[in-house]
Amino acid sequence: MVPVIAIDGPGASGKGEISRAVAHKLGWHLLDSGALYRTVALTAITKSVDLT
Repeated sequence: MVPVIAIDGPGASGKGEISRAVAHKLGWHLLDSGALYRTVALTAITKSVDLT
């Protein structure tokens, strides 16, 4: 099983900074789910995809 760490918290609380530091220290890859969701939303908007 692959280990996973999830970091959650309110906006502007330092989640990204902590996540990048932990990933760097452990030599892991980082998946920024917020960036992923924003990319999907932008693609849906530009292609007029109804997500409701």
